[in-house]
Amino acid sequence: MKSYLINDLSPLQQHLSEHYQFHQPVKNSNEQCYWQQITKGTTKPLSDERPLSSAKRFFFTEHENLLIFNGEFFRETLPSPEPFVLFGVQSCDLSAISYQDKFFSEDPYYQARRKQCLLVGIDCIEPCENGFCPTVDAGPGVRSHTADLILHPLPNKHWLVIEKTEEGVQSLRGLTLETTQEHHLRQRDQALHRCKQLFADDSYITHGIENINSGKIPGSFWKKLAIQCVGCSGCTTLCPTCSCYGTRSTETEQEPGRKNNIQQRFWDSCLYEGFQREASFHNPSAEAGTRVQRFWQHKFGDNFYAEFEHYGCVGCGRCEQTCPGVIGVHSVMKRIENAAESYS
Repeated sequence: MKSYLINDLSPLQQHLSEHYQFHQPVKNSNEQCYWQQITKGTTKPLSDERPLSSAKRFFFTEHENLLIFNGEFFRETLPSPEPFVLFGVQSCDLSAISYQDKFFSEDPYYQARRKQCLLVGIDCIEPCENGFCPTVDAGPGVRSHTADLILHPLPNKHWLVIEKTEEGVQSLRGLTLETTQEHHLRQRDQALHRCKQLFADDSYITHGIENINSGKIPGSFWKKLAIQCVGCSGCTTLCPTCSCYGTRSTETEQEPGRKNNIQQRFWDSCLYEGFQREASFHNPSAEAGTRVQRFWQHKFGDNFYAEFEHYGCVGCGRCEQTCPGVIGVHSVMKRIENAAESYS
């Protein structure tokens, strides 16, 4: 695999947009960063800010039909997207996609989209607000196994383009590029090392993870914490690794007197009161404290780490950003550390 030096992203963006449906983070008129599809043949500046929403919706859609039954036959509704590129995915969101790839490894709907995607990652050279990706091994540099191509900003508005997969190699065919020198790659290493040093001390997160897994935090703590949870699902919606979903059946009239029964999948949240409610109306997580405890244990449980080779948190900090009850990861981990000290 090779790496290249370019002084402008536009030729690369235009080249990829000729072969893929093209998506990248773009700032809107309110200076907020969102994923946006870019029209073929046009380019927009690549924002260095974290998008408000993650890239998970490109693979695990918020709402989709799974099966249609017309009264005689079942028909799958597998998606068939054209090849598309996500250009400028930050390291935390790439780690989350890698996590979801394992979770949905046998899900044909997720995989049908995932196999059509070229992932172009971008290194972060400055910490983002609320981010703590180094603590959970998700950044700030793009991990080699999570992207097809890696972009790294160099001084004087130059860029490194690094191939990481055969798909990445093929995507660059036909584009004239200058091969990098060894010192350019050393510059990348130095910039990422410097970025890590700029992150604030968040040892309380590491301590919080240890305390969650040690069982030191009593149920009374979670009940108290749950008072602040309004059940809005903002954290689970924005979290790039949350994968809870529900299913439901609905009917549509195909023709007079004949209806289709459609099985649908939709994003759900483990923080909703009815998420685990059974058909018998027994609910193992009827109490809000139980739901909050379950959420945090899923995010940082050692058993999940063993299964997915990563915690269910990639340090993006979106939960802290969106939670109206002030129980995002930073707030919760500080309280967990204080609670563990008081109970020891």
